[in-house]
Amino acid sequence: MKKASVIISLFFGCIINMHAQKAAEIVKKADDKMKGEQSGYSEMTMTIVRPDWERNISFKTWSKGNNLSLALVTAPAKEKGQAYLRRNREMWSWNPTINRIFKLPPSMLSQGWMGSDFTNDDLLNESSIVTDYYHSLLGTETVNGHECHKIESIPKENAPVVWGKVMLWISKNEYLQMKAAYYDEDNYLVKSEKAYNVQSMDGRLIPTRFELIPADEEGHKTVIEIDEITFNKPISDSFFTQQNMKKVR
Repeated sequence: MKKASVIISLFFGCIINMHAQKAAEIVKKADDKMKGEQSGYSEMTMTIVRPDWERNISFKTWSKGNNLSLALVTAPAKEKGQAYLRRNREMWSWNPTINRIFKLPPSMLSQGWMGSDFTNDDLLNESSIVTDYYHSLLGTETVNGHECHKIESIPKENAPVVWGKVMLWISKNEYLQMKAAYYDEDNYLVKSEKAYNVQSMDGRLIPTRFELIPADEEGHKTVIEIDEITFNKPISDSFFTQQNMKKVR
């Protein structure tokens, strides 16, 4: 009897491990799909929507692997030239108006980027969803007409992340992240993100519009639309430096 219970425990342990492995593979494929397996470049427009006003910000992003990323604000004129850099776990911002580079402390990761509902962590550290979380398959749901894997992502111990839990909905056919929900450490929903306008860009099918909506702020949302994107073009590591933050265009 004891031997049988051990075999059953091993069997279900293997099943759980297989599901976790599959969930992690799905999350990585979705991440690679949007960022590029080796590198990525994009031009985007962000619209910050508030009950009484709206503002648009245009920016470019470059990324290489999981540890290098750079973002450059291109409009409006007041913020043009501001740059943000991540190398491994360290992050900096460059403000040309005052001619200074600031290192971003961990406490600033949860602050809104450029006054939007996206955080500095969302912009600069998004690849951590692959490496800093344990992933579990919870089932299947349909989002915007796409049949999706529903995945729960829980941060690993001591992982330098903002969220207490992330829920992901990734399409079965194309590995498109169609929805995400972000929770704090007390398991309260903080914000939700949905993806729209799936179309072919640079030879791959991806969503091109993303809406991020805070849970407790009525009338607030941030919309990002991809204007141009390319994948896996060679980028030198030397591109991602504090010196290049000052001159990148």
